[in-house]
Order: sequence, then C-alpha cells, then structure tokens
Amino acid sequence: MKKLKVKKIQKETKKELLNYATKVNKSKAFLLDSFLLLMPIMYIVFYLFMGSREEFGANKIYGWLEILIPLVLIQTFLFFKLGQTPGYKAYNLYLIDEHTKQKPSFGIILFRNICVVLSFFSIFGWIMMFFRKDYKTLHDLLSNTAVIQK
Repeated sequence: MKKLKVKKIQKETKKELLNYATKVNKSKAFLLDSFLLLMPIMYIVFYLFMGSREEFGANKIYGWLEILIPLVLIQTFLFFKLGQTPGYKAYNLYLIDEHTKQKPSFGIILFRNICVVLSFFSIFGWIMMFFRKDYKTLHDLLSNTAVIQK
C-alpha cells in the first residue's frame, strides 16, 4: 500500500515540474505567428493564386483551404523539426508530448494542428485556456500535448 502512495506522489511531482506556458505568452506567440506565417500565405493566395481579394471573396471556401492547408503543413514541419514556431521561439515556448515529455511525433503534431483549425472555428477550444490551471486548449487536450516554457 505504501508503494502505491509513493508512486502516486512521484507522478504528481513530475506533473508539477512542467513549467506550462502562460496564457499571455501563448497568446503573444499566436499573434506573432499570425503575422510571420499567416500573413505571407494570405498575400500569396490573394494576389498570386486568386488574382485579387474580390476573387477570394467569390470563392471563400476554396480560398481558405488554400490558406489553411499550407499553414498547417508549415507549422507541423516547424514543430516536428524544431519543436517550436517563430512565435514560440520568441517567447521560449516548446511543444511537448505529455507522456514522453519530449517533442511529439509527426502524426501527433499533424493531428494537433488540424485540431487547432477546428478549435479556431468553434472559439470554445481557445477560450478553454483561460479557465484551466495548466492553460491547455482543446487541441492540446485532444492530442495530449502541452506547451511549456523553458
């Protein structure tokens, strides 16, 4: 019985050692990534692929797919290779797998980034971080990842 209590305390201690990123730093990193990654992609789609903003307005679903697919792929590549995006790097944030405490696998990162897009449309997924002690969003919970600050 005593061994079980010791193991339980050790597990709780390991969880507490993680320095979860704050909601402020995660929000700042998101805004920075929006300008550094999203804006160039939007410009390319608006003016090179579609020809104009008016053409984008006429074909919104197709236009948003042309924006979101490259964004998800670029972010997935950056998280897989470096463990962080430019916004995360600016605030010293890293994406980790909750189980291994290491950089997540490519599949987990891709799943997380697809869930990011879905969370964005529901807004609920993003608002969750303001009510949780570990500041996790819905896509972090679904993919069992965490954003930590080193």
